Amino acid sequence: MTEETTIPDDEASANDATFQEAQRRSDATWVKLRAGETKGFRVLTGDRPTGALHVGHLFGTLQNRVRIQNLGVETYIVIADYQVLTDRDTADAIEDNVRDVMLDYLAAGLDPKRSTIFPHSHVPELNQLLLAFLPLVSMPELDRNPTVKEEIKSANLRTVNAAMYVYPLHQAADILFCKGNLVPVGKDQLPHLELSRKVARRFNERFKTEVFPAVNALLSDIPLVLGLDGQKMSKSRGNAVLLKHTAEETAKLIKGAKTDSDRNITYDPGNRPEVSNLLRLIAACTDDTPEAVAARIGDGGGGKLKSTLTEALNAYLAPMRVRRKEYEGAPEVLRGILRDGIVKAREVGEKTLREVRTAMNMGFGL
Repeated sequence: MTEETTIPDDEASANDATFQEAQRRSDATWVKLRAGETKGFRVLTGDRPTGALHVGHLFGTLQNRVRIQNLGVETYIVIADYQVLTDRDTADAIEDNVRDVMLDYLAAGLDPKRSTIFPHSHVPELNQLLLAFLPLVSMPELDRNPTVKEEIKSANLRTVNAAMYVYPLHQAADILFCKGNLVPVGKDQLPHLELSRKVARRFNERFKTEVFPAVNALLSDIPLVLGLDGQKMSKSRGNAVLLKHTAEETAKLIKGAKTDSDRNITYDPGNRPEVSNLLRLIAACTDDTPEAVAARIGDGGGGKLKSTLTEALNAYLAPMRVRRKEYEGAPEVLRGILRDGIVKAREVGEKTLREVRTAMNMGFGL
């Protein structure tokens, strides 16, 4: 490893301890939720609207959100449109991207009657919390955040703007404006969440209040879904099956997927990453194991593997495509869902901001 990527032993141990504790809390929470004990929990999750979502999003996060929603947990889903501007110049596409994300949410099964969906640019109360949080975090803490470092690296940024630098604090505002206490994340996002936990705790300690709850991660066994070329799934790489793709477009993309020369299909992620990834996708669509799928295909080779994936994925996405088409033809319904989400988010945010101002002795004139 290079000096830049080496993690000191004490830091690695601390990170591992943080993950173990987060896992323990998450496991205990899942037991309660599955038993129907949802009272007192409020989930906040969301996405940056960089374009239409793909099957990696579906199997990695969307399905889990629908599961949480259907368990009866109060759920807020933020479309983090301001945060798109931290690392790319795509302001002209934001409105279309928000529409695409909304359509994908609804097609996947998110129900606006049970989940509050809103863009945070339209909730000034949320964004004002950022000012209250800035004095609670040091510059070295922002410097050390590994998630921001990865975002900067992946976007190939030579100059880091201030919005990117305080991105973790803006995310804390997303979570805490509604007093979210559960955030579905993967292990790699725990540093972001740990900062939100610190902000909540430090605010309460500094102003001798209990405005903000403890924020906990809700971890799940998110399947590793790579692109059709075995690399990270990304629209920019052209290796992603978008949820809005037609059956024909999906078949064409899968036909070009990367496999290998061994006709005997086996699940071996270490030695056959591309083949194993396609097997995982089939398994995600069929509630089977990758090993069982591989055994069925046997020596059918890459052609049989791809045709099996095409059939399984198109069958799985078929009802979502129907729902997406229905909402595409009802733009007023989409706007109404966003308006309702904004109204509810602002009501909740206004109440939280009032409590924050009072705690900071800034409630005069209200």
